[in-house]
Amino acid sequence: MASVEKKDNNIVVISLEASPEEFKDALTKSFNKNKNRFQIPGFRKGKAPLKLVKQYYGEGVLYDDAIDFIVNPAYAAAVKENDLQVVSRPELDIQEIGEDKGMKYTISVTVKPEVELGKYEGVEAEYRFIAPSDETVDAELKRLQDRNGRMVPVEGRGVEDGDTVTIDFEGFVDGVAFDGGKAEGHDLKIGSNSFIPGFEEQLIGHNIDEEFPITVTFPEDYHAENLKGKEATFQIKIHAIKVKELPELDDDFAKDVSEFDTLDEYKADIKKTQTEQAEKSAQERFENEVVKVVCENAKVDIPDCMVETEIDSMLDEQNYRMRSQGLDLNTYLKYMGQTMEEYRAGLKTMAETRVKSSLVLEACGKAMNIEATDADIEEEAEKIASSYGLKKEEFMERIKDNDQFIRDSIVGRKTVDALTAKAVKTEPKAEEKKEEKTEE
Repeated sequence: MASVEKKDNNIVVISLEASPEEFKDALTKSFNKNKNRFQIPGFRKGKAPLKLVKQYYGEGVLYDDAIDFIVNPAYAAAVKENDLQVVSRPELDIQEIGEDKGMKYTISVTVKPEVELGKYEGVEAEYRFIAPSDETVDAELKRLQDRNGRMVPVEGRGVEDGDTVTIDFEGFVDGVAFDGGKAEGHDLKIGSNSFIPGFEEQLIGHNIDEEFPITVTFPEDYHAENLKGKEATFQIKIHAIKVKELPELDDDFAKDVSEFDTLDEYKADIKKTQTEQAEKSAQERFENEVVKVVCENAKVDIPDCMVETEIDSMLDEQNYRMRSQGLDLNTYLKYMGQTMEEYRAGLKTMAETRVKSSLVLEACGKAMNIEATDADIEEEAEKIASSYGLKKEEFMERIKDNDQFIRDSIVGRKTVDALTAKAVKTEPKAEEKKEEKTEE
């Protein structure tokens, strides 16, 4: 039997003990596990009896595994028996140990904190719907027009702003070529500001097949340390000058890029799509505002270990995204001149917000008796299985007796839906309305 004592800061101390008989049994198990490690004169390796091993090496040589044999099942049983939601690694403290004494020990853990909910049903939250306008429709049409344009060569004139030029270039600092400063057949749009300040402007006026030098100065904050603030000379050769020829925005254009016969029909469909997207965005913002208000109304003492665990999770997410782009977090931090400790510190506020939101939503779900039904789980499992190219039955078999992560996800989503359905929509503040009009 375990005695459980709750301390401050969500710390729980579990006091346990094993009898001398239980400890002797654990020592025997430890010996049987490790006996091939022991070499005693007069005996083949692994053949010396337990009593002699204890005399020769000392009883303590068997303690590590004996402790595990005792502590692990006892700790697991105590957690289950007392319904403890542990959020930290257990810390073991042994007060007494020995074959004649047995073992007395405590295990300290941090448990999930209790949440004191404030008002959570019927809270007020801002609902901001930004309706599409003729200008947003025209902007989308222009984007599609640009995407469907084609590059055509230009002859008989020099480079102008807005042209795309095909060039060879090679850069030199103090007469020496530097890494990354050379390319052949490179397409560069004049005015894109994708090169060093002053580079693109110096191409204006030059003609096809012309070879010439330009001089630029690298910015003081340039990413390459050896080039910061340095003056460089680039040798340039222009191979081609091209401009983008755009299609006319007319009925023929609508037929080419859509299922509609007229431009007016296509514009109406664009506005319909933008309205649906705006409504979805407005609803997502409203849901976030509702959760934010509910969390602000709640009180919870968040353990540091939960924040640190959340930061670890955020770092894993970031690393995963970066690896898909051929990067890694350590390289990124080195490039940014930032240490991992500084980066973790910068994530702390966001991590605290995420942990609090999770805890508060869990408490709200319990208060509203929200559950994941078998039908919910099957529907969610089918979606997940499909995303991995698996059959639902195969996926369900894999997660049998371990579907809690799906249940938690479903309950969390249903909780947000329930809170949002009961929330009261309010108008945005005057200054926010002004910002929305400016954005349009």
